[in-house]
Amino acid sequence: MRVLFDNSTPRGIASVLDGHSVTEARDEGWDRLRNGELLDAAEKAGFDVFVTPDQNIRYQQNLKGRKIAIVVLSIGRWTLVKPYLSQIVQAVNAATAGSYSEVEIPLPPKKLFPRT
Repeated sequence: MRVLFDNSTPRGIASVLDGHSVTEARDEGWDRLRNGELLDAAEKAGFDVFVTPDQNIRYQQNLKGRKIAIVVLSIGRWTLVKPYLSQIVQAVNAATAGSYSEVEIPLPPKKLFPRT
């Protein structure tokens, strides 16, 4: 499958997406496009899956009738995403035309520092 990464999707994810062709939006010159325009351009270019940490995409865009599958990460920070690579791979592998899925990546607990 052809996979398109949004601008804030950690690049390291590409290393585990074996058998997929991964491209970043900025490599296509699409880094300034808004989500609707970006999804339109990606579909026209033949991308199968769009990976993004933009959790608002399903509220900002009408996804009905889309050909491209969307995989949303709840967080876009590499250090937090890294332990969940297998779940991301599963979501991308399971993506079908027009599907929408979310990969929940929990925030680490806040550390409490004792007062001195």
